[in-house]
Amino acid sequence: MNLYDRFVLPTLINAACGCAPIARQRQKVVPLARGVVLELGFGSGLNLSHYDAFKVQKLYALEPEEGMLKLARRAVRTAPFEVELLTETAERASLPAESVDTVLVTYALCTIPDAVTALRAARAALKPDGRLIFCEHGLAPDEGVRRWQRRIEPVWRRIAGGCHLARDIPAMIKSAGFALESLDTMYLPRAPKWAGYNYWGAARAV
Repeated sequence: MNLYDRFVLPTLINAACGCAPIARQRQKVVPLARGVVLELGFGSGLNLSHYDAFKVQKLYALEPEEGMLKLARRAVRTAPFEVELLTETAERASLPAESVDTVLVTYALCTIPDAVTALRAARAALKPDGRLIFCEHGLAPDEGVRRWQRRIEPVWRRIAGGCHLARDIPAMIKSAGFALESLDTMYLPRAPKWAGYNYWGAARAV
C-alpha cells in the first residue's frame, strides 16, 4: 500500500462519504438493520450513528483496508452496541452460515473488486429470514451520463481507491442470488450526475 492509499485517501473518502446528501441516504436505510448485522465495507464507521441501537444485537464490521482501519477503530470505541471488526475481504467473509439477520452495504459495492462474489459470501452468512439492506451509487439511466461515466471511470478508479462509477447495482444483487423487495433511485442533489445516481432498498435470498 502506498502513502497516498494509506494516509490521504481514507481522509478524502471519509469527507466525501460524510457529506450531507449521502448522510441523508444513510438515514433512509441504516435504521432498518436489526439483530446480528454484517456490514460490508465499514470504512471509517460513518453508518454507526444511524443504526437503531435498540434493534441491533451485534455488528460485524468488515473493513480490510489498512488506511481505513485506524479511523474505524476510533469510531467503534463509542458504539452503543457490541462491534467486532473483521479485517478480511468481503469476498472471503468467514462468518458461519446462517449466522446474521441483516447484511448492510452502503457505498462499498463500487470498490469491492469482485462485488458479486462478496454478495454471495454475505448471502451464505444470512439467515433464511434475513435481509440485505443497501444504498449505492452506480450506472445512471441516461445514456449521456453513462458515456461520461465510462470516460471518467478509468481515471476515477486510480484516484478514488478503485471506485467504479457504472456498476449495475440491481443486476449485481440479483446475480448473487437475491430477489429485490424494494428499490428506489434518484440523482443525489448537489452531486455530479456521473457520480451521483443512487440505488437503495432491500433484498432477500432466494
